[in-house]
Amino acid sequence: MSVSTPQSRHWVATAWGPPDSWEFVEHDTPSPQKGEVTIRVLAAGVNPADAKHVAAARPGAELPVPIGYEISGEVSAIGADTRIGSGAVDIGDEVIAFRVRGGYATEITVPAEKVFAKPSTLTHPEAANLLLVGTTAAEMLAVTGAAPGETILLHGASGAVGVSVLQQARLRGVRVIGTASEARFDEVRRFGGIPVEYGPGLAGRVRDLAGDPIAAALDAVGTTEAVDVSLELVRDRRRIVTIAAAGRAATDGITFIAGSMPESARFRDEVRSELIALAQNGDLVVPVARAFALGEAPAAHRLLATGHPGGKLALVP
Repeated sequence: MSVSTPQSRHWVATAWGPPDSWEFVEHDTPSPQKGEVTIRVLAAGVNPADAKHVAAARPGAELPVPIGYEISGEVSAIGADTRIGSGAVDIGDEVIAFRVRGGYATEITVPAEKVFAKPSTLTHPEAANLLLVGTTAAEMLAVTGAAPGETILLHGASGAVGVSVLQQARLRGVRVIGTASEARFDEVRRFGGIPVEYGPGLAGRVRDLAGDPIAAALDAVGTTEAVDVSLELVRDRRRIVTIAAAGRAATDGITFIAGSMPESARFRDEVRSELIALAQNGDLVVPVARAFALGEAPAAHRLLATGHPGGKLALVP
């Protein structure tokens, strides 16, 4: 089954390098086979990994590389005898897809197992940004064993991953002290965290706020300060996790996770349905700072690279 669509366009990296070197080109969207669906993209999530993974040559990666890992849109074609990750599907259904290849597109054909019914509580730009940060945050909480009643430290609390951590931790009854600039304190409080300003003297300020021992630390920024303060405050190094300081993980015995690691990939696939249900119930929201036109992908990444976009970014065809 299918509906006709105009010529598709997508962003590809034809050489290793920054987003300004990507090309926005026409392409033919393959018809879906059994176990596949085609989605008319209504929003694509913008993530640092989109640029990082094509910045330089990587083992096993070949050019050209289609850009983008998560989308929200409408089903435009369905392979024979095919169900999606959340069950039955029809033409026109609103869906999201995560861990796909080439989401910066007007239309894309993807494995049906990666596709789920879109939470009706979220707009397409919000839904397109739900799962990469959401599954990362969930894994950070899981690998550190954050438990109800504990106090944990979160570096980068006002960032995209941090905001998801705050919401998921609050649902678990975990108390979070989160680092942020003073200008972002209200954002941390909005999602249930206790804000603390990063910079010299951070460990002392955290101790003053905590009262109780810091049980675990979650690093979403990768700075020297974040790792050093975590090591100073958390007794068990196995309960310190970073998504941005792989080198320090290797030298200091803390935990590093990434979506490209098999164990992380398995966890993140398993937790998708849970996060979608939380969003549907209104328990997990995705603040979006700005939506760019799909053709403005490099501009979106220039804003993202500042480190202070003020929320998630989306590309809208």
